[in-house]
This record gives sequence, structure tokens and C-alpha cells, in this order.
Amino acid sequence: MSKSANTDHRQLRAIGHKLKPVVTVAGNGLSDGVVAELDRALNDHELIKVKLSVGSREARAATTREICERLGAQLIQSVGNIILVLRRSPKPDPRLSNLVRPL
Repeated sequence: MSKSANTDHRQLRAIGHKLKPVVTVAGNGLSDGVVAELDRALNDHELIKVKLSVGSREARAATTREICERLGAQLIQSVGNIILVLRRSPKPDPRLSNLVRPL
């Protein structure tokens, strides 16, 4: 990872530290409703926290991979049951984006 990419990840983690989870994924993985809500949250906020209540470490890793693949998002950080996910918007709404507006 280049120095600028490392700095970018550090800044994203710092922003994400202040966020609360906007979606909780529970049970047997991703339903269409959960995917739709994650998509809406990523469109609005670009950087979101997601709580995973899916069981084992392997199940959390598989769910994280599925979220990133299905939504075209990038995993920024994973700590315990919480993941920080990024999907940049071409035209972010400054009132909603966690990357544009001050927290």
C-alpha cells in the first residue's frame, strides 16, 4: 500500500470511528431488503458502519465479502462485529455524505 493510500485509510478510519452502525445484518445473511438498505445508506453517506450479528468469525468474513461484492463497496476496517465500508459517489450530497460534511 502506498503512503498516500495508507494516509487515506487512516483518515477514513478516523471518520468512521465517530459513526454509529446504520444497518445490522443478522441471522442467515443478506436478504434483498438488507441489501437495498445498505445500498441506500452507501448512496447517501458513502462511508458507513455495519453491525454483523451472524455468528462465527468465518460467517462474518463471508458476509463481509458478500456485502462488498454485491454492492461494489470496499472494506476499510473490521473490528469484532463491526465493519466500516466505503463506496464513493460520483456526486456526493454534502448534507448527507460522511466524507464531505464535518462531523
